[in-house]
Amino acid sequence: MDRLDEVRLFVAVAEARSFAAAARRIGVSPAQASKAIARLEDRLSARLLNRTTRDVSLTDTGRAYLERARSLVDEFDALETSVRDVSGPRGLLKVTAPMSFGSVELECVILEFARAYPEVSLEVSLSDRVTNLVEEGYDVAVRITRMADSSLVARKLGEARVVTCAAPDYLQREGRPMEPSELAHREAILDLNLADPTLWSFGRGAARVDVRVHGRLRLSNAEACLAAARYGFGVARAPAFAAAEDLRAGRLSTLLCDFEPEPMPIYAVYPHARHLSAKVRVFVDHLARHFSGTPRWEQGWT
Repeated sequence: MDRLDEVRLFVAVAEARSFAAAARRIGVSPAQASKAIARLEDRLSARLLNRTTRDVSLTDTGRAYLERARSLVDEFDALETSVRDVSGPRGLLKVTAPMSFGSVELECVILEFARAYPEVSLEVSLSDRVTNLVEEGYDVAVRITRMADSSLVARKLGEARVVTCAAPDYLQREGRPMEPSELAHREAILDLNLADPTLWSFGRGAARVDVRVHGRLRLSNAEACLAAARYGFGVARAPAFAAAEDLRAGRLSTLLCDFEPEPMPIYAVYPHARHLSAKVRVFVDHLARHFSGTPRWEQGWT
């Protein structure tokens, strides 16, 4: 491991506050990471990190060193990337996306990209877990959320409506709710991916109203909730892209359309870098072109 590798590893440890996490990100063992940082500190005759059994933190010297070290690593990476990109996008592109959106909407987009850019290898992970792009080595993430302040760069791709729906036979049996408050007395199908599965919000701005719902089925993704709704177990909520096929086919009907909550924005996010690699740039552009205009999932139903 040369000096630049040691500096790069120090930056990773400082950002992750963990030798194990930094080692995974760089591709070495935790023991190698610890020894490399010890060599760096010996060479500098300075302690850069405070180590405890639970945490790693920067010393004052380490904080000052990190600022310069991060700039050095960024400059070196930008230099190498600029040389590699002369011949066009190439190399491994690691992408992560939510399970439902990835399986329903991204599959064909990614395959089209792979056909258009044969020099780019793709590693795609579909997970509803919010990944740490820097720590886990991802180049791009697709996220459906309201972005908080972040060091990540976010490019908006579109919006996903949240629809409330039920099977026609359920509505014939139980009646169609006309106000959100009526759902407090209905059987709801709860999506465990939500921060609070039992709290459903309706309306926008000052007209927003929260309804506390209940139900005996608690399921781990939108597809499972929609399947339960098709079987007549109750009322479900899901992103429009997940429910669109059932709505088009008449297997489900939308409810309370006048009380829809604010749609959720869809973003492509990637770590900030002064020199964005060609593979990331063309992939994000590809996503933006595909999702421009009225999305496919909004067509063919009302």
